[in-house]
Amino acid sequence: MVTDNSPGALDAMMTPDDLTAAQADAARWRYGFFVVLAGIVAILVAFGAAVFATRQFAALFAGVAGVIGTIMGAYFGVQAGQSGKARVEAELGKAHELVVRLAAYVGTDNAPRVIEEVLGRRRS
Repeated sequence: MVTDNSPGALDAMMTPDDLTAAQADAARWRYGFFVVLAGIVAILVAFGAAVFATRQFAALFAGVAGVIGTIMGAYFGVQAGQSGKARVEAELGKAHELVVRLAAYVGTDNAPRVIEEVLGRRRS
């Protein structure tokens, strides 16, 4: 059974690096935005060239609007999905840390009794 309740090296090892995660998230948003912006500019340049060559604005605009809408929807959908994934992973890390701390506190001698009290008898 662990008797030392003082936070020390274990706390330092188990603290998630929130700064690195925030920097990675910001970089993903920034670079993703630049890629989407470059794609939209390329599509608009192609649209302008096609309108200039064919003089059919309405038909070409419908295609451009659909493509730009798809790109924007995909970009924000992926970003929202990644953001949700990051939140879930952070919560999972916190739960894992709690489980490790509780297991260390309970110790091997008392673990079966505590597990039975909390989760009930194991069904085979």
